Amino acid sequence: MTGPRPILTAVQMRAAEEDAIAAGTSVDELMDRAGRAVAEAAWRFGGTRPVLVLCGPGNNGGDGYVAACYLKARGAKVRVAATGEPKSAAAINARKGWDGPVETLGEAQPAPVLVDALFGTGLTRPLDVTITAPLERLVAAAHFAIAVDVPSGLATDEGALLASVPYFHLTVALGAMKPAHRLQPAASHCGTVIVGDIGIAFASKCRELSQPALRAPGVGDHKYTRGLVAVIAGAMAGAARLSATAAAHAGAGYVRLYGGSGGPDALVHLPADELDAALEDARIGAVLIGPGLGRDAVAKRRLDAALASGRPLVLDADALHLLGKLGLKRLSRLETPAILTPHGGEFSVLFGEGAGSKIDRAVAAARDANAIIVHKGADTVIASPDGMATIAPPASTWLSTAGTGDVLAGIIAAMRARGISAADAAAAGVWLHSEAARRAGSAFIADELATHLPGAIAACL
Repeated sequence: MTGPRPILTAVQMRAAEEDAIAAGTSVDELMDRAGRAVAEAAWRFGGTRPVLVLCGPGNNGGDGYVAACYLKARGAKVRVAATGEPKSAAAINARKGWDGPVETLGEAQPAPVLVDALFGTGLTRPLDVTITAPLERLVAAAHFAIAVDVPSGLATDEGALLASVPYFHLTVALGAMKPAHRLQPAASHCGTVIVGDIGIAFASKCRELSQPALRAPGVGDHKYTRGLVAVIAGAMAGAARLSATAAAHAGAGYVRLYGGSGGPDALVHLPADELDAALEDARIGAVLIGPGLGRDAVAKRRLDAALASGRPLVLDADALHLLGKLGLKRLSRLETPAILTPHGGEFSVLFGEGAGSKIDRAVAAARDANAIIVHKGADTVIASPDGMATIAPPASTWLSTAGTGDVLAGIIAAMRARGISAADAAAAGVWLHSEAARRAGSAFIADELATHLPGAIAACL
C-alpha cells in the first residue's frame, strides 16, 4: 500500500520546477521527462493503436511534441495537430525534435488514442470555441483520451470549468497531483489520475486521502479499550440510531444511545435526562451529537452538555446549525479539537461563503474554529487547524441518499473513540464510508451501508 499522494497548486508546482532549474536541471530536461511519462502512459493504455497528439503554444504543448517523438520511436503510428506555432523557448526546441507533419487543430481527423497537450496548469481564462469545439469532437471520437497534467479548460486550483471540457479516460499529472484532479466539477472530467514522475522535489500541506492502516483487537482488548461511543439523540431519533449503528459496525466496542430507541440489540439505550452526569464517564472515547438533534431548547441543552463534557466531540447536522458564533468561540477553547462534518449548506451557515477554493475555505474554517473540518460533498475536504488538508477521491454517487451523512458521523466517532487523533479519525472515517459504499453497490439505503463496514475495515488490517 502506497502513502498519500501530495497535491500542489499551480503556483507551488511552478516554484518546485524553478527550484529544480536553480539546482541545475534545465527546462528542456524537465520537458523531456514529462513527455516521456506521457508517452509511457499512452503506450501502456493505448498499445499500438494510432495516436493523435494535440499541442498548444506553451510548455504543455512542448510536452506533447516530446511524447509524440517517444511514441514514434517505439513504433506507434503518431500524428500531431497544433493550435499554431509554439511560443516558449523549450516548446520551440521540442517542436524542432518532431520530424513529422503538424496538422491544424480545426482540421485534424480523429485517432483511436487522443492526447490533449493543449493547455495545462495555470489556465485562468475561458478557451475560445475554435479550440473547445475540435477538442470535444476529437475526444468523442477517440477510444481512449489522455489529458496531460489537467484537461484543457479546467481551473487548476479551484476545480472549476473555464470552458466546455470533455471527459477523459486518463490524466497524467506531471510531478504531482493538482487540486483540479480531486475538486468537483473538474475531477469528474479527469478520469483515472496517475502521476508522472519528472524528478522534482517539493513539500505540500495538501494530499489525497489514502487507505488507513487500522489495528485489529488484541488478546488484551475489551469493549472499553476498543472505544466507547456516546451518541446523543433528539427530535428525530432515527438519524441518531443510524449513527450509533454505524459506530457499532465500524468497530466501536460499546455504543450508548442517549434518548433514542430501536436499532441492533448491541446498542445500549440510556435516558438523556441526566446527560451532564452521564457524560462524566471517563471511559467515553467520543461523543457524537447532531444527527436528528433538532433545534429547540432541549436540543440546545443537550449540545451544551456535550460541549461541556470535555470528551472528544463529533458534531454534525443540527448541532452545526445550533453552534452559531458563540459556539465557534467555545470550540476554539476546547482542549481537544472537535470534528465538524458540515455539508455545503451547513458550512455556509457556520463560516460564510469565504474566498478561494474549497480547500482554502476548509483550512480557514479549521483555523477559525480550532477544529477538524470534514467539508462533505462530491469532493470531501478534510482540514486541520495547522493548515493540513486532505481531499478524498470521488466516491459512489449512490451516497446521495438520506442518512448516509449520519452513517459517516458514526464511523468517525468510532475511529475517534479508538484513540486515533482527530484528523486521522476523520480521514479514516471518510475512507471507510466510501469503501463501504463501493461494496454496497447501487441503490442502497443508509441502513444497508453500515452493514458493509466490517468488510471495508478488514481491507485496512
